[in-house]
Amino acid sequence: MRSVLGFILLATSFLPAFAQNTVGGPVLSGFPPNSHWRNLPAEWKEKNSVLTIRSAEKTDWYAAPTGDPAVAATPVLLFPAPKDFWFSAKVSVDFKSLFDAGALIVFVDEQNWVKFAFESQDGKTGSIVSVVTRGLSDDNTGAHIEGNSIYLKVSKTGQAIFLFYSTDGRKWNVTRAFNLGTDKPMQFGFSSQSPTGTGATATFSEILFKAEALKPWSGGE
Repeated sequence: MRSVLGFILLATSFLPAFAQNTVGGPVLSGFPPNSHWRNLPAEWKEKNSVLTIRSAEKTDWYAAPTGDPAVAATPVLLFPAPKDFWFSAKVSVDFKSLFDAGALIVFVDEQNWVKFAFESQDGKTGSIVSVVTRGLSDDNTGAHIEGNSIYLKVSKTGQAIFLFYSTDGRKWNVTRAFNLGTDKPMQFGFSSQSPTGTGATATFSEILFKAEALKPWSGGE
């Protein structure tokens, strides 16, 4: 949940909804082959299906519900999405500053997108945070998590999108369910952010993707 935004927005308010430095991204085993970056990371690497994304300083993606200027500077790796799908990962973040995060993403266009994040509310530990944006961002902070790793899962069944988290990668807890209300093609992927800090590194391991629907609310296959 954002309680302090002014100094974040000042640093990035000159940016358009998405900076136009889209380039090809890495190939992940089992994922659609034609990935691309929307905003380049400060650094990234992929080895043995473990993806690491380091964001630069003062990088955020947020359309404040207060109506302040939208910012969109975070590095985002995107893949084309089928009609129904789910993907998940163990997300680990080196929390150092307020709002540092690693996130799973669903992206339709600059006005409609989802950021499901493992985000720090104190610069030291993480919480489950979901940002559903339909023009403006609906920002929700959920469970606090001990340690610097958590499992996140996003599923789309029909037009319904479900967000889940798990401490062990087996038993899933639903965070929220919603509908973006659009039939436009979707993309999905991964991101890292550091809105107030000097950069954050998010590592995505145990990555899974399937082009199939999950039973609503269950999180299981």
